[in-house]
Amino acid sequence: MGELIVKGPNVMKGYFNRKDETEAALKGNWLHTGDLALRDPENYIFLVGRKKELIITAGLNVYPREVEEALAEHPSVAEAAVIGVSHPVKGEVIKAYLRPEEGQTLDKQDLLRFLRNRLAGYKIPETFVFTGDLPRGASGKILKRLLE
Repeated sequence: MGELIVKGPNVMKGYFNRKDETEAALKGNWLHTGDLALRDPENYIFLVGRKKELIITAGLNVYPREVEEALAEHPSVAEAAVIGVSHPVKGEVIKAYLRPEEGQTLDKQDLLRFLRNRLAGYKIPETFVFTGDLPRGASGKILKRLLE
């Protein structure tokens, strides 16, 4: 797994009036997308997350998308968003924001039992926040930067 980088005549020339961000993204004519990707044996590329969203807990990498997909398998979870929050010993720990299916309730202990069969122990969130709504942008995408 690694960061997806691309090169070609159709790749952007830079960010308008944002020299520092352009220099960070364009290195040696290669665009560093910030997307984390896997390539399978047949050379298909699969995006698995964003480099900025990677959570490092006790030195171990956790990709929020993997945790969100496991949470989404729970029959009472309508939506999940996972972020890393600072921790004095582990560096970061996992915090999950969950919106229950209409008419359902969520229980932390039930979620922990459910996730133990799907994720390694270090990938299981330490904190769960149950909410009626998750912040969204104009495109409908969950705005994780507004979660804390």
